[in-house]
Amino acid sequence: MDLAVDTHMGRLTVLLALVGCLGGCGLAGSGAAATAGAASEARQAAEAKQTEARVKQQIDASYQKAAEQRRAAEADGQ
Repeated sequence: MDLAVDTHMGRLTVLLALVGCLGGCGLAGSGAAATAGAASEARQAAEAKQTEARVKQQIDASYQKAAEQRRAAEADGQ
């Protein structure tokens, strides 16, 4: 009877160890995917900020050019 219990416990231990290893691999893969996704999102956010800064600079330059043109037109009119 003791031999049967020991064999059963041994098989159960091996099964649990295998499930743990396979589960760990899956979790590691999920963790790697999450990390890659987060890195991609961070890169996209940085690119979006750069694009926003470029657009703001272009808008500011347009306003400045329009103001200069108005000043020049006013000076020509006087």
